[in-house]
Amino acid sequence: MNLLLVDDEAPALAKLRRFLADDAKLRVAGEAADGDAALAFVAAHPEAVDAVLLDIQMPGRSGLEVAAALPPHVLVAFTTAFDEHAVQAFELNAVDYLLKPFTRERLAACVARLRERLATALHALQPVADHWLVTDRGEVRRVPLAEIECVSAADNYIELRSATSTWLDRTTLAAFLAHPAAGRFVRVHRSCAVQPSRVAALEPLGSGDAQLRLASGRCIRLSRRYRDEWLAALSGR
Repeated sequence: MNLLLVDDEAPALAKLRRFLADDAKLRVAGEAADGDAALAFVAAHPEAVDAVLLDIQMPGRSGLEVAAALPPHVLVAFTTAFDEHAVQAFELNAVDYLLKPFTRERLAACVARLRERLATALHALQPVADHWLVTDRGEVRRVPLAEIECVSAADNYIELRSATSTWLDRTTLAAFLAHPAAGRFVRVHRSCAVQPSRVAALEPLGSGDAQLRLASGRCIRLSRRYRDEWLAALSGR
């Protein structure tokens, strides 16, 4: 996730940098000391900012005015010493409202909320021209679905696997398969779906069981429960 830090007080910016320094999955995209500078930075780097940690009382534009002027895809969390603006902040769809002075733990909770909202927002943007959007090392990446051999369930995530790479996305396998972007994938096991065009061979294992050998050489078990669905997919290729 890429953050823009906005505060007119240098010590406040320094505190944010210090508290965020240990988060390896977060990148500080930039800093601004007033609202105009913040909006100019986002306008100049439209794909470099996922969220803004934004002070409210600043010279010139207030943080509330800045939040109202930001593009819809940029998330906002306010950092302020004044609690009277909370209602207005959440009317602007703020993800969080941190009252100064806040602790390292409170800021970490705010960042976690931003990440969760960002993940939700990604799914609202799907599909993107035969790609699946994922967050990778704090950045939004477009994964070409044509390169994905299989998609596997992994706790609260799915793993999208190509021949050489794996991407994680916070969703369920059922939700992925229900999405229009995933129409090319066929479920072959309770916890796995494959792309038929990436299957090199169907190999019997004995006792009526079978496995699919993918183009990369990876083998996926074909469950008896989903065999008919798989054969129907093959007949339609």
